[in-house]
Amino acid sequence: MHLNVLDKVYCGERLGRDDALGLFNSDDLFDTGRAAAFAAQQRHGKKVYYTRNHHINPTNICVNRCRFCAFSRSTGQDGAYAMTIDDILAKLASTHSPFNELHIVGGLHPDWPFSYYLDLISRIKIQYPRVQIKAFTAVEVDHFTKLSGLGLQGTLAELKSHGLDMMPGGGAEIFNETVRARLCPEKIPAARWLEIHEAAHTLGIKTNATMLYGHIESFGDRVDHLMALRALQDRTGGFQAFIPLSYQPVASVADVTPSGIDDLKTIAVSRIVLDNFPHIKAYWIMLGEKICQIALYFGATDIDGTVIEEKIAHSAGASSAEMLTTEQMIHLITRAQKEPVERSATYEELSI
Repeated sequence: MHLNVLDKVYCGERLGRDDALGLFNSDDLFDTGRAAAFAAQQRHGKKVYYTRNHHINPTNICVNRCRFCAFSRSTGQDGAYAMTIDDILAKLASTHSPFNELHIVGGLHPDWPFSYYLDLISRIKIQYPRVQIKAFTAVEVDHFTKLSGLGLQGTLAELKSHGLDMMPGGGAEIFNETVRARLCPEKIPAARWLEIHEAAHTLGIKTNATMLYGHIESFGDRVDHLMALRALQDRTGGFQAFIPLSYQPVASVADVTPSGIDDLKTIAVSRIVLDNFPHIKAYWIMLGEKICQIALYFGATDIDGTVIEEKIAHSAGASSAEMLTTEQMIHLITRAQKEPVERSATYEELSI
């Protein structure tokens, strides 16, 4: 008997490419959302996860100047900055809000040696031994391999031995190479991004994954992106969360930006298609607090964290706050009639 696409979700049957494309092209947002919510509830009940985290962006000086990136600068350009390790430690010491996850990503500085990054995470670990360090996108790791001369496995092993706990999912953007050539030609190819995450998983380094949507890509490009991630997760099981990133308005590669409908549809389809990913994250920085809250009814089971200071998305025009208190996050979750659960970077439950 032929099953309707959404019937497959309720029966636990995996969706194919055409199924996923049909959901993106469908106007039936609420039925798709209900199916995604069902898939999320099967995994986590009413739990929604959040964390106390701090973002650090050591530099915005970058050898890559991607078209959509409003954060990066060239050396000597107005607004360019580079933080020393002492600067970063002083910033952390001045933070009044407690944090248990440190998110570190930044530009590819043309002059910093690999030892800077090793010293950075090792000194943070000495000062904050209980804080988990989630740091360095695949784009940064690829850059480090050129600095270290240790190859991919050796570079990742060095980072892990100095205190790296997990990796964020940035730099994936969209995997279609034709779109990628227009959007971010300086960045590593999609195959290299996937290779780096697979290598991290083999070393026991958990990672996240992202997709930047709502610019010049097609629905088919989004589906292919999700399918590539699902295939890698089948092999390694190393991804913890998928974060759809809503394209922000300051960048100039597209005439329009995603609507709230598109944001919710992308969250829902991602939850349904990525049946082997533990979490779909509604990243409140990109979505705004209200769409983030609604996304909890469309399959999202994580809203990220307090953040404390966010620069990259806000440089691109994000209109959300730069941080939320734990009380605000708990309020956001409970008002959606969900159960807030504080987590570590690697999803250990810290409070229920």
